[in-house]
Amino acid sequence: MSSGVAARSDGASAPADDAGLRTVGVEEEFLLVDPHTGAAVPAVDLVMEQVPAELRGQVEREFQTSQIEIGSPPGLELSSIRHSLGVLRAALADAAERAGVRLLAIGTGPVDGPVPPVVDKPRFDRMIERFRLLVPGPGNNGMHVHVGVPDPDTGVQVLNHVRPWLPVLQAATTNSPFAASEDTGYASWRSVEWERWPSVAPTPWLESYEHYQRLIRQLIASGVMLDEGMLYWYARLSAKYPTVEIRIGDVCPSLDDTVLVAALVRALVATAMSDIAEGRPAVNTDHHLLVAAHWRAAHDGLEGEGVDLSNGELRPAWQLLDRLVERVRPALAEHGDLDEVTGLLGGLRRHGTGAARQRAVFARTGRLEDVVADVARQTRG
Repeated sequence: MSSGVAARSDGASAPADDAGLRTVGVEEEFLLVDPHTGAAVPAVDLVMEQVPAELRGQVEREFQTSQIEIGSPPGLELSSIRHSLGVLRAALADAAERAGVRLLAIGTGPVDGPVPPVVDKPRFDRMIERFRLLVPGPGNNGMHVHVGVPDPDTGVQVLNHVRPWLPVLQAATTNSPFAASEDTGYASWRSVEWERWPSVAPTPWLESYEHYQRLIRQLIASGVMLDEGMLYWYARLSAKYPTVEIRIGDVCPSLDDTVLVAALVRALVATAMSDIAEGRPAVNTDHHLLVAAHWRAAHDGLEGEGVDLSNGELRPAWQLLDRLVERVRPALAEHGDLDEVTGLLGGLRRHGTGAARQRAVFARTGRLEDVVADVARQTRG
């Protein structure tokens, strides 16, 4: 729910280098669980106390006391994103162990248990007062990718260009099939829980930056948002930094998954920038079909089918992801990411999404405790 840890470094004001390459930064939210039962625990303060002092500027509390968040500084090289997130994940996993809990990169808690309280902040108190029982169960954990853009007007055009591709990215990040100690039937149960909030939705078609600002004012006036920070569209402009923020995915179980998604998001934004520069218009996808595509992505992940937004038909979800990769291939090559993305896609194709991996462990052992242990292993890397 945060407004942007990833952009807190001094480099946040530099969206691109002189060659026009896009910077990218990543936020990841994690769940804190009991190491024996796997149930979510309200341990964020204990874990924060154990985080090394030099890393605390990139770690913060999230909405519930069972959650904790990290953010990478923005950069041009995927290797620097991998390094930053790897250091932070390992440090948080160690801090969690010293606090007597376990760190999970998972969309929502798989094991039933008491709902952890909300972090004690005035803004969160106001949210509870306004929205009451919309608070989810163990805690919803997402991944947010920030990509630099030169100005808000361009950013709004980018949002129009990327919106039809976001269900494909959602399918690739599905990582929460279990909840309340049962298989939900969805690859991303977090997505279903998250949509309880009235301001969660696909990004609408935007006429201009003024239109974007007017919608925010109207939504706040309607009562569905307290402030701009509650604009939970699947893609938005950062309220503080010169970035487009893509916020559709479950947190990824492994660093490889995170780096892959970050590279694809950056390439998608860069491709949109090229289309804008060359006068190619965005496709104004029907809103209800877009809603259907997001529902299908949450339900099936990559292991089933997805909605082809060019004609409304169902196709294998992997076919849609391959189409996205082909669409952004020139941008991947321009940023020097093509070889790494090709390798990471091969790994994802072999072992499946986080949801598929969780289900595979449960199918072998029949124990959610083993699912939790496997996710913890992937989280640490």
